[in-house]
Amino acid sequence: MKPRLTLAETTLPDGTILSLHEHDGRRYIQWGITQLAGPATRTSERELGRIACQPFRSIKQPKIWITGCALGEVLAGVMETLPQKQATYLIGEPWSAMVEWHRTFLSDQATVNDSRVEIHGDVGSAAFHGFQEELHAVLLHADTAPQGEGNRGLFEDRRWLAAVHGALKPGGLLAIASGRALPQIERLFSKSGFETVRQEIDATPNARRPRRHFLWLARKGEPNA
Repeated sequence: MKPRLTLAETTLPDGTILSLHEHDGRRYIQWGITQLAGPATRTSERELGRIACQPFRSIKQPKIWITGCALGEVLAGVMETLPQKQATYLIGEPWSAMVEWHRTFLSDQATVNDSRVEIHGDVGSAAFHGFQEELHAVLLHADTAPQGEGNRGLFEDRRWLAAVHGALKPGGLLAIASGRALPQIERLFSKSGFETVRQEIDATPNARRPRRHFLWLARKGEPNA
């Protein structure tokens, strides 16, 4: 049996241990006793990046916000779909250790060292105040992204949704993926001015018993002519 290796760990301000592990060639991130990102979320993270960015393939200078580094799978999906040299990939990551782990241990993944990547230390509503109708998409995986106040999902905060709405261009998308159903999310999006559709993702390709993850695409109006 191959051992589980602890590659790195840090203590967060609230005392919780954040750690990066590897087992049998697979990496995962642990937040306390909770696994944030790893094999279970890899497919839906990458599909989040791919599907949400498809509408912007013809844009010369797409600007995409990703909430949290995780293991880089969302960023990989974005880069694959939007490889433009003048693209901008903004990553909101409040845990500086995550960025360092990417540079030290995850350089074989979609890398934060790419010149098109900008790291922002805030993921709350204030992070979007400088992007009035500038962003094409805001992406968040509910199982791997940093949490908001009281360890609630950022998307549950109407102030955060309002800030994202203001930062998106007309026709822009707020895309949220999750390994579980989020019963109130469509109502929250509607109250914040978004038109929403839900898709399902096969999170375990080739498995005998497939597991479905969910993807919500919330659009801000129609793009300008």
